[in-house]
Amino acid sequence: MARLSPEVFALRDDILALRRDLHRHPELAWEERRTAEQITSFLRGSRVELRTGLGGTGVLAEVKGDPSRTLLLRVDMDALPIQEDSRSPHASEVPGVMHACGHDGHVAMGAAAARLTAGRGAPITVRVLFQPAEEGEGGAQAMVAAGAMDGVAAVVGVHLWNELPVGTLGVKVGPLMAAVDRLRIVVRGRGGHGGKPHRSADPVVAAAHVITALQTIVSREVPPTLAAVVTLGSVHGGQAFNVIPDEVTLLGTIRTFDGALRRSMPERVARIASGIAEALGCRAEVEVRPGNPPVVNDAAVAERARRAAARVVGEENVVEPEPTMGGEDMAVYFERAAGCFVFVGSANPARGLDQPHHSPRFDFDEDALLVGTQFLLEVVQEAFG
Repeated sequence: MARLSPEVFALRDDILALRRDLHRHPELAWEERRTAEQITSFLRGSRVELRTGLGGTGVLAEVKGDPSRTLLLRVDMDALPIQEDSRSPHASEVPGVMHACGHDGHVAMGAAAARLTAGRGAPITVRVLFQPAEEGEGGAQAMVAAGAMDGVAAVVGVHLWNELPVGTLGVKVGPLMAAVDRLRIVVRGRGGHGGKPHRSADPVVAAAHVITALQTIVSREVPPTLAAVVTLGSVHGGQAFNVIPDEVTLLGTIRTFDGALRRSMPERVARIASGIAEALGCRAEVEVRPGNPPVVNDAAVAERARRAAARVVGEENVVEPEPTMGGEDMAVYFERAAGCFVFVGSANPARGLDQPHHSPRFDFDEDALLVGTQFLLEVVQEAFG
């Protein structure tokens, strides 16, 4: 049973109302204007200094204290281009857009923590950053460029996590989430009639062989002790059933933890794709665009987070989560200050609230919002030391 303070209990209805409102009105990356307005409305009247429009739609809420000791709490607020499949009364009202990763809950926890911290007062400066465009669209980089990290000594983030049951908190030292790089391969051949393939160089066949062969990078080139993923998620080529196209475009992602392995992956992909395409009379153009680095939790900050977590859910419910090949731009902040990213358990299978993130049926147990809010308050208390 989580140990929640009376002030968190008193704010419960407001926290849930904010989350449900945002869930009904999700906004995609860089479009979070209404979301930003709801945040400022929630914090209006509290002793919080607000900066709006960071990078376009970001919001920074600051509780002033000692400026030489600044803690940043970061939450994200963008939705995903997914059609929600739900009968919930607070289901998305925006066709083709939904909060399928819990960012609406993150905003509610962050806003509540900002309001309650302002009410308590703090000897240090506490910033709560409401970040747009986490879903691979450069939101963290824009927030850093806007000065959100200036003077920050430590940063803590939270993420609702349907891999853990509600009432638990996941704290881990070291690598937690993978680096995310984007892959684009264009296989160029020579188009022609589908009934006369001998007069063409078929990029569809070449692309099929490339897709299969790229899986040997992980199975045969990467040491079994290291984690890596090469996934092709989009294959596009041609318009007609009886026409061999000139080219096929493949889009995918490369996920790694190890720095040296990450740096080696573009060459490995290019070598295999180019070699196979050439052997089949085609050629391959390979582009690997670096994305976010891996999320690696600092040991000292993670220990403070663990102590804060134990005060909320008890030592027995503070777990060490398995590293995930999912990615997060929280890593961008960790390049500038020591930090820790914490998973807030949010699954409740008995209520059917255990669907995976990015699923059209994703939802979570809202009790997790109170746990996450209390955790953020305890992290602030830990930072006093």
